[in-house]
Amino acid sequence: MAKTIPRIGSRKNGRIGSRKNTRRIPKGVIHVQASFNNTIVTVTDVRGRVVSWSSAGTCGFKGTRRGTPFAAQTAAGNAIRTVVDQGMQRAEVMIKGPGLGRDAALRAIRRSVSTRTLQWKCVESKADNKRLYYGRFILSPLMKGQADTIGISMRRALLGEIEGTCITRAKSEKIPHEYSTLVGIQESVHDILMNLKEIVLRSNLYGTCDASICVRGPGYVTAQDIILPPYVEVVDNTQHIASLTEPIELCIGLQIERNRGYLIKTPNNNSKDGSYPIDAVFMPVRNANHSIHSYGNGNDKQEILFLEIWTNGSLTPKEALHEASRNLIDLFIPFLHTEEENLHLANNQHMVPLPPFTFHDKLDKLRKNKKKRALKSIFIDQSELPPRIYNCLKRSNIYTLLDLLNNSQEDLMKIEHFRIKDVKQILGILEKNFSINLGKRPKMGFESLAQLIDSKSG
Repeated sequence: MAKTIPRIGSRKNGRIGSRKNTRRIPKGVIHVQASFNNTIVTVTDVRGRVVSWSSAGTCGFKGTRRGTPFAAQTAAGNAIRTVVDQGMQRAEVMIKGPGLGRDAALRAIRRSVSTRTLQWKCVESKADNKRLYYGRFILSPLMKGQADTIGISMRRALLGEIEGTCITRAKSEKIPHEYSTLVGIQESVHDILMNLKEIVLRSNLYGTCDASICVRGPGYVTAQDIILPPYVEVVDNTQHIASLTEPIELCIGLQIERNRGYLIKTPNNNSKDGSYPIDAVFMPVRNANHSIHSYGNGNDKQEILFLEIWTNGSLTPKEALHEASRNLIDLFIPFLHTEEENLHLANNQHMVPLPPFTFHDKLDKLRKNKKKRALKSIFIDQSELPPRIYNCLKRSNIYTLLDLLNNSQEDLMKIEHFRIKDVKQILGILEKNFSINLGKRPKMGFESLAQLIDSKSG
């Protein structure tokens, strides 16, 4: 476990005074001393005062296991866990010694410091009117180049991947054609269609539904006069549609649709049925911009992403940001699905179609196959291998468990200074730590090697 240095004022360090609150350490220095039999990780503040430390020995590793990369990774994670909780966001890393735990400790430090501090915040939110909302968000800290990647993809998702509800068609038997005028109505038919296009709706609709307007003049016709289903509502009831100057009756049938992007009406030369399509802009996000602020120098350079979102009132900017994020996740999930199917095809050597799936179903499937996919992401330095075996595998470009299992007997025996005794030790470690019984897997590259071990033991 990580050892925290006693606070100022405690009896152990003999200083006078006390501090009731934990020190906030935004920046510090991490010292990694890696030897062949131990790895020590010490964290200090910018003045050189020790804040936390840990070693492979204090984490429970004994003997030659203290010099393994897995032990160094565990020690580094324990040492920086305390300082991350105290607010450390940036750190300089000083590495000394020729030990095997150098790279593993550095990976653990980078992973812990970066993922624990990334956060977003809404810094400004306002509503100019019922049909114009504004929100400003920040995401930080990001590494160089990440802000541009997230900003571009998020802007396109905000503008093109969020669904909205619009009026897409109007129908009235009393209208001869789109550009005609009716007695007792101040606006032309074209102006009425343009006013209907501007109506902002909010709904939980799937597909299309019908609505209607039936008003008797004289008076003004507004969005409040639209007769809607219970799952559709008007954002601004004061939106103007038409002005009736005489005591006539105006009846219009409407078609409402929920979709994304925009819909351009097709020419309707046969308007004998009195049905007229309307251009529809389904996008609830009217505009989205992103900007980047960089700070730091050299390799320590970091970025802050600023997102500005304007909506039409059917969604708040925060709701639009959440929905765009979910849609982006759904778009990237198929890459994991395709990779998994490719592994299946390589084993069975036949083609199968990719079935449709939802996001939650995919998460369940990924959890069930976690052990199979984990072989790609587990490095051999996490397997508690002896230093000599680890160096032999590393020189042969074997870095993960999947690389190791894909090697045949002949490939492994060609490695310099590699013996059958080493192979037997690898089999035991994999079966103990990862529950991989290679002797029962006929398609693994270790099958013939396991049989060779059994024959030599007999």
